[in-house]
Amino acid sequence: METVTRMRLVGGDLALDFVNTRAGPPVGLPDDDVLTGYPELVAWAVYAGSLTTAEAATLRRLARDDPGGARAAFARALDTRDRLDEIFRPLATGRSPSTPALARLRDDEADALGHAQLVRESAFAWTWRDDQTLARPLRPVTHAAVELLTTGALDRIKGCGGCRFVFYDETKNRSRRWCSMDDCGTTEKIRRYVAARRSRTADDRRP
Repeated sequence: METVTRMRLVGGDLALDFVNTRAGPPVGLPDDDVLTGYPELVAWAVYAGSLTTAEAATLRRLARDDPGGARAAFARALDTRDRLDEIFRPLATGRSPSTPALARLRDDEADALGHAQLVRESAFAWTWRDDQTLARPLRPVTHAAVELLTTGALDRIKGCGGCRFVFYDETKNRSRRWCSMDDCGTTEKIRRYVAARRSRTADDRRP
C-alpha cells in the first residue's frame, strides 16, 4: 500500500522500523502514522520483510472472516508500538526504559515464542511461518526487540537529529546523526547553507 511504502526503512532493525511507522518532529507529538488499520499492518510487515506475500494473503482472508479479531490485533499492534517507543526512545538518549514496559515486552516475547518453531537453516532460528493467527505480524517485531536489547550495543541506539525516528548506528565510529542523509541530513545541510549565506549577506551590508 502506498501509505506504507512511502516510509523509509532506516532503523537498521525490525523493531526500530516498527517504532518509526509513526513520524514527526524530534520533540513533541507525532504528526503522521502509516498504520491506519489491519491491512496496513500486514502491508508494512511485507514491506519490512518479516512476512511473505503468501502469508499476507492468508492473514487478509482471516481478517475478512473475523473483522473483530482483526481490529483487536491492530489495537494490540498499536499498544506494542507504544511499548517499544517507551523502551527505545529513552535508550536513544542514554536513559533506562521503565520496568513495566520491559515486563510487558517479556510477556509478549513469551507469547511470540509460544507460536514459533525452532528450525535449522544455516544455524537454528525461530520462525513463524506456520503461525496463521491475526497477531502474526507482531511476533517477529517483538522478538527483534528482545534480540536488540539482549545482544545489541545499546549505545548504538540513537534518535535522529531532525525527526522522531530512532535507528541503530552501525558506523565504525558511531558518528551517525540522521535517519537518512537523503531526508533529515540533507535538510540540515540546506539549513546550514541558508544560515551561512544570510550571515555573509549581513556582513557584506555592514558599513
